[in-house]
Amino acid sequence: MRLLNREPALFLTLIAVALKTGAAFGLNVTGEQQAVINAVAAAGVGLLVAFLASDGIGAAVLGFVQAVIALAVGFGADWSAEQQAIVLSLVAAVVGMFDRTQVTAPVPANAAKPTAVTSS
Repeated sequence: MRLLNREPALFLTLIAVALKTGAAFGLNVTGEQQAVINAVAAAGVGLLVAFLASDGIGAAVLGFVQAVIALAVGFGADWSAEQQAIVLSLVAAVVGMFDRTQVTAPVPANAAKPTAVTSS
């Protein structure tokens, strides 16, 4: 895993070249499909690196899901723009719920409670 942390571009290049080699020897994918597969691979490596570095995981998850949706549509999934937006919204909400558990507010929860006013 340390090599992936240091050389993500190396692995992306390997995936891209392997895909082109497969297409040259009979793998039935169009140029557009190759581009989408490479985008998903890039998003996946970005997600993995973000996870290993513990930095920006939420954004990486959203990017990966967006790339997977593009891959599905590129291979024939019949999803409208509205359906795609709904799925991305759901994923964003789930990521937001996860992020909420990882963040500590700078002010304690009881500091926001109003105090009772007493009259003399």
